[in-house]
Amino acid sequence: MKPLIEMIGVTKDFIQGDNIIRALKETNFTAYEGELIAIVGPSGSGKSTFLTILGGLQKPTTGRVLLNGKPFSDLDVQEKSKIRLDSIGFILQASNLIPFLTIKEQMILYNKITKTKINQSWMNELFLKLDVEKLKNKYPNSLSGGERQRAAIAKALYHQPSVIFADEPTASLDTKKAYEVVKLLAKETKEQKKATIMVTHDERMLEFCDKVYEITDGVLTERQRT
Repeated sequence: MKPLIEMIGVTKDFIQGDNIIRALKETNFTAYEGELIAIVGPSGSGKSTFLTILGGLQKPTTGRVLLNGKPFSDLDVQEKSKIRLDSIGFILQASNLIPFLTIKEQMILYNKITKTKINQSWMNELFLKLDVEKLKNKYPNSLSGGERQRAAIAKALYHQPSVIFADEPTASLDTKKAYEVVKLLAKETKEQKKATIMVTHDERMLEFCDKVYEITDGVLTERQRT
């Protein structure tokens, strides 16, 4: 399997008064194509630090992040932004949809920003796969929580990123909708050969994940599956 995103010897320190706090201890991590990986751990354990460094939103104190085998964490802010736009998709707890754009307009916004041609056939395929075809001309506020999250997955997949970050994607959903969303995410991750890293507090969703990692006090360890 091809590694899509990697952390090599990454640490992150923060200065707090006269003290240096090591929020992330030395970390090695690899996500391969077709893998849905869960990151769990208590609040304040380092999950957000891990995710923001992996996504290029923070620089590591030591070590480096590779995306598609190429240096990512060493790049400047503009270069990282461009690569994120092309290679990373985000699904957030609040579904990160723009309230004044319809679901279809959310997708087309990517083409406007990147000055690229609309991929209508792929958009239509996503709408059908994720069961949002009838919702494409609606605004986010008129959708249910599950519908918004399915639309957010479609938006995250539209530009065909290598890696998807899902931050608490089921937090606002009931159990039935949460299962539907994570099963869809797992299915699309495998079919499209993406790597998806999902931060979650919801232990019920872990059965759909290929690997589960736990962060405690800044230490990342892989949880052994039984």
